Amino acid sequence: MDQAKGQLANAEGQLATSRANQVKTQLDVNRYTPLAKEQAIAQQDLDNCTVRAPFGGIVVSKDAQRGEMVSPVSAGGGFTRTGICTLVDMSSLEVEVDVNESYINRVESDQRVEATLDSYPDWKIPAKVIAIIPAADRQKATVKVRVGFEKLDPRILPDMGVKVAFQGAGEAQAAKRSITIPKTTVRQRDGRDVVWIVRDGRVERRAVAVGATLGDEAIIAAGLTGGERVVVEGWDNLIEGVRVTEAKR
Repeated sequence: MDQAKGQLANAEGQLATSRANQVKTQLDVNRYTPLAKEQAIAQQDLDNCTVRAPFGGIVVSKDAQRGEMVSPVSAGGGFTRTGICTLVDMSSLEVEVDVNESYINRVESDQRVEATLDSYPDWKIPAKVIAIIPAADRQKATVKVRVGFEKLDPRILPDMGVKVAFQGAGEAQAAKRSITIPKTTVRQRDGRDVVWIVRDGRVERRAVAVGATLGDEAIIAAGLTGGERVVVEGWDNLIEGVRVTEAKR
């Protein structure tokens, strides 16, 4: 009897162990089912198709079409492209200009520059020299200079035609000494530029000479002295000598 009980207990223990092994084997099999493998492969294929740019910007052209191959090195055949698209960082637009070797000694870092877009010929954009590339083009006898805008504007687009005028040291000092007022305060009267100033509480019309315009500002070459107050609003109905009060802001 005792022997039979021992054999039964031994058999039950083996059965329990066998069932536990079967459950573990079933779990391992479920972990590596064909469906899970297909999902893992599909996820990897999707990750391989994700394009990540080194910086944020705006796509201005798509260079590759569906079915074409993309490679960093151009290969034979018409179905290989070296890039997917052209990405532009609109916050880092600048001008590259070729300066003749004979005049490069007049250009220096941080020098003031006036840029004029071909699309907006009356708009003088303040800029400055960012860097002078330390290499010359032997064939063209020029040196490349990088010019950066002092303030970007949505009207400035990549690959636009632009002309630049380098401001000499003397001109830069004169611009600092000159008087700058909002361009909208300058009016036309009888073919001359005039502004309204306030003296002793009364308005007075003053003829001025505008030397240049920088963005929304006008540089007055003559007609005003430092410290004078200029009327910036409400000049349409002004009469010479009328008394005015300064608006509180």
